[in-house]
Amino acid sequence: MSVAGTPETVGPSGSAGNDASIEFCDEWFALDPATAFNIGRDADLHIDDNQYLHRHFLQIDFSEGLWWLRNVGSRLSATVTDSSGTVQAWLAPGARLPLVFRLTTVVFTAGPTSYEFSVHTSAPPFIDSSPTPDGSGATTVGAIAFTASQRLLIVALAEPMLRRDGSGTSEIPSSAAAAERLGWVLSRFNRKLDNVCDKLNRAGVDGLRGGVGALATNRRARLVEYAVLSRLVTKADLALLDEAAPAAASPSAPPTGRP
Repeated sequence: MSVAGTPETVGPSGSAGNDASIEFCDEWFALDPATAFNIGRDADLHIDDNQYLHRHFLQIDFSEGLWWLRNVGSRLSATVTDSSGTVQAWLAPGARLPLVFRLTTVVFTAGPTSYEFSVHTSAPPFIDSSPTPDGSGATTVGAIAFTASQRLLIVALAEPMLRRDGSGTSEIPSSAAAAERLGWVLSRFNRKLDNVCDKLNRAGVDGLRGGVGALATNRRARLVEYAVLSRLVTKADLALLDEAAPAAASPSAPPTGRP
């Protein structure tokens, strides 16, 4: 049952404090610890009629004193993070993980569309603490350094998700559309995308390189999910696209020549 506004809470008998709810597109769904809750194309939480989405993709249940998120699909993966973006996991088919934070964000992509929902728990077993800002406004993700053009590429791909307010859906731009947004030829865009994915792959980010089935659409989606949820790019970076537009439109603007 969904309720707009504030979440309902349904606690297990004799287990007060284990309440949990899902928020998706401003709708709330109370979780019952006695019953598994399915998420997908034809499930308790009907995400979308997207043909690329499993009928039952994700499942949340309560066992061993914890709420668990399970990937019961066969092809798609999901990116899961805490509210600060400092803890992130990639949930592959067949995997499960405990929902230990008060607020957990889940993002996944089916075809060209990405989806985001959040899971709220009333008494999480783990309390996350956000890092103290250093006042410089700079963000460091491991030891990864990106050139200005590489960061522009990430922002161009993440633009629809960054412009979205709250949970819901957004479209992952095609390489051609993102290249056009930046005023680049497609070959330049693809070369830079390769370089960005190589850097993150070497840093241990899953899902950007693989064997059979590692399609470009999946790679772009995984890059966007990671970049947005880890705060590698934020809404403030959207200004970079506006700054780059005049340069891209100018016939005298020299190419960067950098990957």
